[in-house]
Amino acid sequence: MKIALASIRALQLGATCAAVSALSGCYVVPMQSYPPATSTMVMPAGPPPPLTFSARLYPANDLATAYGMVAAVVTNDLNGRGHFSTAINGENFSGEATRMAGSPREGVANGAGNRGSYLNCRYTMNSPTLGTGSCRMSNGAAFTMHVGS
Repeated sequence: MKIALASIRALQLGATCAAVSALSGCYVVPMQSYPPATSTMVMPAGPPPPLTFSARLYPANDLATAYGMVAAVVTNDLNGRGHFSTAINGENFSGEATRMAGSPREGVANGAGNRGSYLNCRYTMNSPTLGTGSCRMSNGAAFTMHVGS
């Protein structure tokens, strides 16, 4: 019985070794090679960045002559509105500029000064950064305006 038991164990061991040997040689090889899969993420384009440029206000009447040429900074958000700031005779003005309804080029700009004065401008843009217009201060000083360089 010991021989039969030893023979059975030897047969089982042999069968196990044969099975392991047979399976260790299996390997799947693709017939055709493919490039690795890539994932492409498309990001939506954001709004264009705002444009910042200069504007110059030149005296157009005797009241404005006392101030001389005035420099301003304009930021156009390219969506029909923008912001501007300037200093006239030591008073700092800041405000908004918006396009007139139905016009892609004409607009108005209004700014308040830190001493209580205000500035009203009308302008026409020939491009996003070039235009002309006129401005009037609350004291009656009038300016012609050149936007851009």
